[in-house]
Amino acid sequence: MAPSTYYSIDSQSGVALLYLSNPPVNALHPSLLSSFAENMALLQADASVKAIIITGDGPSAFSAGFDIPQFVKTQSGSGAKLPDVNAMLTALVENGPKPTVAAIKGSALGGGCEVAMATNARVATAKSVLGLPELQLGIIPGFGGTQRLPRLVGIQKAMEMMLTSKPLKAVEAKNRGLVDVVVANDDDLLPAAKQLALAMANGTTPRTCALSKTDKIGPPMAARAMVQLGRMQVAKNTPPGMKHPSMCLDAILVGATEGPEAGIKKEAEVFAEVVQHDVSKSLVHVFLSQRLTSKIRGVTDSGLRPRPMKCVAIIGGGLMGSGIATACVLNGIDVVLKEVNQKFLEGGMQRVAANLMSSVKKGRMTKEKYEQCMSRLKGTITYEGFDRADMVIEAALEDIGLKQKIFAELEQVCRKDCILSTNTSTIDINVVGAKTNAINRIIGNHFFSPAHIMKLLEIIKTDSTDKQVILDTIAFGKAIKKVPVVVGNCTGFAVNRVFFPYTMAACLLVDLGVDPYRIDKVIKAFGMPMGPLRLADLVGIEVGVHVGGQFVQNFSDRTYASELMHRMRDGDRLGEKNKKGFYNYDAKRRATPAGRDVEAILAASGAALDAKAANTAAQLRQIKQKVRSFSDKDIVDFIMLPVVNESSRVVAEGIVDKASDLDIASVLSMGFPPYRGGPIKMADLRGAASVRDRLASFAAMFTPVGLGGFFEPCDYLQSCARAGVTLADGRSALGTQMARL
Repeated sequence: MAPSTYYSIDSQSGVALLYLSNPPVNALHPSLLSSFAENMALLQADASVKAIIITGDGPSAFSAGFDIPQFVKTQSGSGAKLPDVNAMLTALVENGPKPTVAAIKGSALGGGCEVAMATNARVATAKSVLGLPELQLGIIPGFGGTQRLPRLVGIQKAMEMMLTSKPLKAVEAKNRGLVDVVVANDDDLLPAAKQLALAMANGTTPRTCALSKTDKIGPPMAARAMVQLGRMQVAKNTPPGMKHPSMCLDAILVGATEGPEAGIKKEAEVFAEVVQHDVSKSLVHVFLSQRLTSKIRGVTDSGLRPRPMKCVAIIGGGLMGSGIATACVLNGIDVVLKEVNQKFLEGGMQRVAANLMSSVKKGRMTKEKYEQCMSRLKGTITYEGFDRADMVIEAALEDIGLKQKIFAELEQVCRKDCILSTNTSTIDINVVGAKTNAINRIIGNHFFSPAHIMKLLEIIKTDSTDKQVILDTIAFGKAIKKVPVVVGNCTGFAVNRVFFPYTMAACLLVDLGVDPYRIDKVIKAFGMPMGPLRLADLVGIEVGVHVGGQFVQNFSDRTYASELMHRMRDGDRLGEKNKKGFYNYDAKRRATPAGRDVEAILAASGAALDAKAANTAAQLRQIKQKVRSFSDKDIVDFIMLPVVNESSRVVAEGIVDKASDLDIASVLSMGFPPYRGGPIKMADLRGAASVRDRLASFAAMFTPVGLGGFFEPCDYLQSCARAGVTLADGRSALGTQMARL
């Protein structure tokens, strides 16, 4: 059924009930808004109608806001033309001849909240929430929210709600003036709304028109002062490329100082501009793509039903294993935790308890919930209890022989339908299961540390993995509140593979004489949580050496084998592990640049590059001169575009089901800035040809010293650039050409 509205009229009371209908959350699709405008006009003109109640169809929402997939069409210019929603809300809902009441059950967010604010009164159930989270999508409220919310709750609270995107629960919303009546139960909602609507129709209760209110706005000077405080918060907390929070404040200020009509006009101007910003396109992309990762062609559309994972056995109680166990028990899944001896087992159990107790101390969990979670955890130093496991997750050391031994044993002690999974971050899944006859039910479950906090679960399938096993593992990931991304089996899988050039490019810059701390500063300003060298310290220099070696071995045509990490390791600069790496760390893990402590190591690594390029010393000197004059943008391109290049290969090879899956994996694991959309989305907004040309210029610069391959644009990127198609759409758009790539 198409999104629309429908109504009924109580002939006895004269109260009309208008339903917003677009299950499950009554999103404001353009056709629904057109239907809403049409039916509101009919009801306002109907002589038998005394008052109008607007509510959501179904049990879960008044309206969760504008229909985001339709919003993407609006951004591209292919969407249906919207009616003038602001004019319609003002004329028909707020100032029409019949009073209006919003009856709110569940969520009234974004455009849904704006519709509710346009009514003359709002009645809500106690569990309802109201808010304007539009800034999370890189836009601002566009249906009058920047004008009505300050007039209902005051400028300061309105700015807080919009800038943080945090909604209000019904009781607080009433205390703030956003809601007029709160009812305890759903059954009381419509009777209370009807009573209030009739009271306004009869003149015993005054109608409130939010745009006409001035009591919470204050004089212009005070409004300017409050908005200036808001600007200071925006400047402090907002990345440099994000302009929409400040522009939202512009609309608030105009309305507060020049009146609601000027404010509505300003809001419309700002909305029309920010909706076309790359930031908005990126944030909307992330929002929608995260909801699509669990849809895998040939698996989730195969007609199979996922089996519940009621009991999970975990091998290894270290930081990773205990984190996985924590995530499971938190979400009602029984866990059998195995270790090699009692001492290690007690340590693993204690780590799970500490993870849970941390939430208790922060007030996020009751002591009763803590006890319930711990009751789901059983420990063993044998395989006792593994016979009831629906899934096993191996989280032992990254040792091929050890893992093969464990999986051979698991095949003997577990049920024939038990899923056998490994948390390896580097080892081929087929190699892990090579000594079993169960390769069809072996899969990778790659968690990111800390496993009970990080949202991504990278699920690695092989050519032999049963569809049922993949489907069950996706459902398991969702059950423990992870975002599952299914990827193919290759060196580094998806995330680690596309980011191997990230650290290598930084090491190349350091070897060429660029200040390592400038590199980290520039990349952090780009939006990453930390720069590549600070990240190397966090992960561990020894781990970096091990993983980097695998990429050099497997992708020798496009890697840079710097000696920097090896020399850091040999110099006992191991990173956070021993509180000294590229940075020095105090007892609270606060980092300060190591500076002189690593000067000799940096110089020696640079000298090693000089020695390798001895036959092309003159060319290397020219490269160093160019690199040392790099702008910040040059550094960003130098480090991030090789990541895009490898991402293009991953898409071309079908390692991910959809290009957007790789973007989400990058955002949720590496902290790739959501407002840039992920490596593929960032490249597509820039244009494949621009990315290709920039990489080609780096390749030309470094070819004389034998390092051009690190930057050489891959075939897929070049094909997309020539065809003028996006990297996201290239596999389908290029068609038969893909077979030749």
